[in-house]
Amino acid sequence: MARALVNLAVGTVVFFLLFLLSQSNPSTSPPRLLPPPHHGARPAMVLPLFPSSKNSSRTFLHSHRHLLRSDSHSSHPNARMRLYDDLLLNGYYTTRLWIGTPPQQFALIVDTGSTVTYVPCATCEQCGRHQDPKFQPDLSSTYQPVKCNLDCNCDSDRVQCIYERQYAEMSSSSGVLGEDIISFGNQSELVPQRAVFGCENEETGDLYSQHADGIMGLGRGDLSVVDQLVEKGVISDSFSLCYGGMDIGGGAMVLGGISAPSDMVFSYADPVRSPYYSIGLKEIHVAGKQLSLNPSVFDGKYGTVLDSGTTYAYLPEPAFLAFKEAILKELNGLKQIRGPDPNYSDICFSTASSDVSELSKTFPTVEMVFGHQQKLLLSPENYLFRHSKVHGAYCLGIFQNEKDPTTLLGGIIVRNTLVTYDREHSKIGFWKTNCSELWERLHITGALSPTPSSSGKGNSTESPTTTASDGSPHYDFPGKIQIGKIILDMSLSTNHSYLKPQINKLTEFIAKELDVNASQVHLLNFTSEGNSSLVRLAIVPSDSSTYIYKETARNIISRLAEHRVKLPDTFGNYQLVQWKVEPSTKQTWWGRNYMVVVMALIIIVVIGLSVYGVWGMWRRKQQTVNSYKPVGAAAPEQELQPL
Repeated sequence: MARALVNLAVGTVVFFLLFLLSQSNPSTSPPRLLPPPHHGARPAMVLPLFPSSKNSSRTFLHSHRHLLRSDSHSSHPNARMRLYDDLLLNGYYTTRLWIGTPPQQFALIVDTGSTVTYVPCATCEQCGRHQDPKFQPDLSSTYQPVKCNLDCNCDSDRVQCIYERQYAEMSSSSGVLGEDIISFGNQSELVPQRAVFGCENEETGDLYSQHADGIMGLGRGDLSVVDQLVEKGVISDSFSLCYGGMDIGGGAMVLGGISAPSDMVFSYADPVRSPYYSIGLKEIHVAGKQLSLNPSVFDGKYGTVLDSGTTYAYLPEPAFLAFKEAILKELNGLKQIRGPDPNYSDICFSTASSDVSELSKTFPTVEMVFGHQQKLLLSPENYLFRHSKVHGAYCLGIFQNEKDPTTLLGGIIVRNTLVTYDREHSKIGFWKTNCSELWERLHITGALSPTPSSSGKGNSTESPTTTASDGSPHYDFPGKIQIGKIILDMSLSTNHSYLKPQINKLTEFIAKELDVNASQVHLLNFTSEGNSSLVRLAIVPSDSSTYIYKETARNIISRLAEHRVKLPDTFGNYQLVQWKVEPSTKQTWWGRNYMVVVMALIIIVVIGLSVYGVWGMWRRKQQTVNSYKPVGAAAPEQELQPL
């Protein structure tokens, strides 16, 4: 019986130890964060400048005033910025700008056909629902309205400067002009600058329905961001755009000068002819054969205009008919099919492969020839778009510009091409490259960032930079850091006294949106700042882990930074002011498991004492039974001990 009790006790101890040790080992699967919904519907074309097809890109019917430019020097800093979205899926590319103090983030369409930068204002009642909250001037300590003066259009009370922009696709934007600090992101060598921008009070048409917040005007004009920075003398009179390739999206932008690659192809850009960026296109070659066209066909009206806000390319009627005939002749062996949209007469072809890298084996190369026989080689991805309904089918992305004699070259022409707008020397350069690897190919170190400030302090990493080889936002953390905590500073537009009784609900909603346990979201601080509230939160590892996986941390930060966390309207608008990560404290095996060992020892001692006590009682009972003798039983003689 004693042996059975001992075996039972040992088995219990072993089972308990195994259970405790299994609970002490962290799970290897991090909490999963669902990606944002993907919208793959083909958008309407955006054609800015001229009333041609169904959609139009952003350009205003307004007189431009060219700003006198300061001398540029190679020593000037520049602002390197990431481009987001996809030209064909979204109809545009956007970048991120931060306006105000503290900074408020906005996703703005980069548009070389517009000369004003504007975002929806908090007072706008006729603005659509966009990607980010509206700009709130009252929350910025550095905002100043632009007062009425002789150089601007004034409101009816002649108190404040206003702007109005009308676009060819029947959309419009109007509002007041304000001045505030604009930040360009962590990768920018250029420090934040004061600049004038539009605060929208009304928007119509595509501007109302689009997902992006507003427009970043890169054209020639007093209100252009580029012109304002050049006038201040903080950048050289140049900027560059690099759009990602087919199925990749994203890209890069540089405000200021860069060292041009030796094999960059240049075209003269006449700054006087029109307010747009016009280049000197002379010829088009298909499969090495020149189209039989008079060079003057590309010189009608505004000439050949390069516009980043336009999706596709549009040629004058004679040039388009010649181009279409040459393409059809080269592809007479391919089956023609209907386009994805019955409203358009797209020219589409069915192929055996859907691999973009294989397109050049089926489709001919196209060359655009500028003055001095400078040739820009167009690969198939520069004049084709993927058929959205038929696998392995592609359609021409070059169309006839109705009866307009202007040649309009949109973003499709310059996919995977670095385009440098060298305004100082009146030329535009083209360099074929992989835009997702632009910095490496230009031998520029550093990474792109979606946040306006970056610094490292102590053992924490605050608002680190980001890199992405595929053109998407990507948050990097230094070294082999194991993240033990994510600190988030958020500004909410809700009044402190109103938000205070609901603060626990706020943390619960945030946890739900981030797909983490509510126990992982800790409130560190909650203060008032004017009519808004400042909240500091900490995201900690789950109970089954000692650290947060880097991919989980990236997803948490990107969701908040890019406003993909949707909170109820009762909490107002939020802004991620800054964030940082703290490393996990490294522990030895004893440090991680000492409580398990101590508990196991205590249990062993308790069970051992219990077993020993039971065994002792059983032993004593046995001795008592053995010492009992019946009456008359013979007893052994006892030897007397000597005195």
